Amino acid sequence: MSAASCLLTEDQFLCSICLDVFTDPVSTPCGHNFCKACITQHWNVNVPYQCPNCNKLFYTRPELQVNTFISEMAAQFRQSAQQKASSSEQQAAKPGEVPCDVCTGTKLKALKSCLVCLVSYCETHLEPHLTMSGLKRHQLIDPVENLEGRMCTKHYKQLDLFCKTDQMCVCMLCIHSDHKTHDVVPLEEEYEGKKGELGKTETEIQQMIQKRRVKIQEIKHSVELSEEDADREIAEGVQVFTALKESVERSQAELIDTIKEKQRKTEKQAEGFIKELEQEISELKKRSTEVEQLSRSEDHLHLLQSFRTLNTAPPTKDWTGVRVSPPSYEGTVVRAVNQLEEMLSKQMKKLFEAELKRVQQSAVDVTLDPDTAHPYLILSDDGKQVKHGDVKKNLPDNPERFDTCAIVLAKQSFSSGRFYYEVQVKGKTEWTLGVVRESVNRKGSITLSPQKGNWMICLRNENEYKACTDPSVLLSLKPQPEKVGVFVDYEEGLVSFYDVDAAALIYSFTGCCFTEKLYPYFNPCLNDGGKNSAPLIISPVNHTE
Repeated sequence: MSAASCLLTEDQFLCSICLDVFTDPVSTPCGHNFCKACITQHWNVNVPYQCPNCNKLFYTRPELQVNTFISEMAAQFRQSAQQKASSSEQQAAKPGEVPCDVCTGTKLKALKSCLVCLVSYCETHLEPHLTMSGLKRHQLIDPVENLEGRMCTKHYKQLDLFCKTDQMCVCMLCIHSDHKTHDVVPLEEEYEGKKGELGKTETEIQQMIQKRRVKIQEIKHSVELSEEDADREIAEGVQVFTALKESVERSQAELIDTIKEKQRKTEKQAEGFIKELEQEISELKKRSTEVEQLSRSEDHLHLLQSFRTLNTAPPTKDWTGVRVSPPSYEGTVVRAVNQLEEMLSKQMKKLFEAELKRVQQSAVDVTLDPDTAHPYLILSDDGKQVKHGDVKKNLPDNPERFDTCAIVLAKQSFSSGRFYYEVQVKGKTEWTLGVVRESVNRKGSITLSPQKGNWMICLRNENEYKACTDPSVLLSLKPQPEKVGVFVDYEEGLVSFYDVDAAALIYSFTGCCFTEKLYPYFNPCLNDGGKNSAPLIISPVNHTE
């Protein structure tokens, strides 16, 4: 039997339906062999009955008999193939790898997939496709899963064309039916085009990735700078509060020492009085004893002779007006607190100077926008000054222009970050400064409050300063500011106003929620018969030393 098997080729032991070694081989009346299960299933589906190899037609279903000779030969061949597979050290398919569809038991890793058979083969089961002339014409590709997805579900033909009209893969029969008038190209052609597009997309993606990596570094750098700022602020804060604590403790110790010193002086004075009084008491007791003894004497001569000497009183002090008054502590604590307050004021001034110096680092160039200016306002040619002119100019009533209040906005807007600018208000009796959101009402009267989208401070009646909240907050400003600094931190929701010359904080709006562009806002108010004729002047920022 072994010698006979050597005379037969391996092709003769493969079922032409499953392409695997025969299992229970049977012969058809025309002499061809198939696995019993394969030909049975084939004839269950296809009627009339026809040989898959030679297409011979049988009008009645042939009775199949097991071919014992072929069965024995196939068994030997299967054993030989298993030994060959074992000797070639093929590996079992790992998770994620395509397994061989023909292997029974342990599924080996597939080397190729056949687009005609729609089957993936390991090295052993691939051999017929490499040796048999009929199978050599089949198209082999690197192993893939879901081979059925590469076939047209309607015509069961390979998807080898691409319809550009419907943007889908089609088969040869599709172009004669559903896609008859469509723009159809070979799959390879569309593949090359799409591959080129993917290359561009990949380049774009890599550029986007790079931009995001740069942004990550930028954000990390911002965090590092923020951390440095935080550490510096903490260190400065600890230094300031440590100094304040030491000053308070020192002032407290000095207050206690002052009070105790006054008490010591009082006690020393009292001790002197008491000592002097005790000395006089001692002398008086001595005289009292002498008087008592003399009064008991019955010697007339002795009494009369001693009486003259005894009658002379010892020198004593008139204590009637002598008082030990408790020391006055009135004003002691007040004076100590006043001194501490002076020290705190100096320290606060230093802090505000440092704060103003920091916010001045966010200085921006601001110019006035004539398209927003009320017709009564007069703007300088450089866009840095504005005042009320008492004469209404004939200007177009564009949507940006304020038509009721004497307002003008800056050309510049800000929707992120920090910005700072300074405005000279010297010589004015009324003015309003701040920032507004882009959608603020520009026609008719305007209500000044953060709820209406504006954050302002103002001067009224020469010395009445207010923060324009609802209700407004009166501000006590001494001396009156001649130059006002306006600082905004968009993300922090902060608007702060500073007296630049005094390096003092005037007022801060905190916890604001900005969602629109912000514009610097200027209102020089009415001319008031010349009393308020001085202009508001946007000044260059001279950084505080």
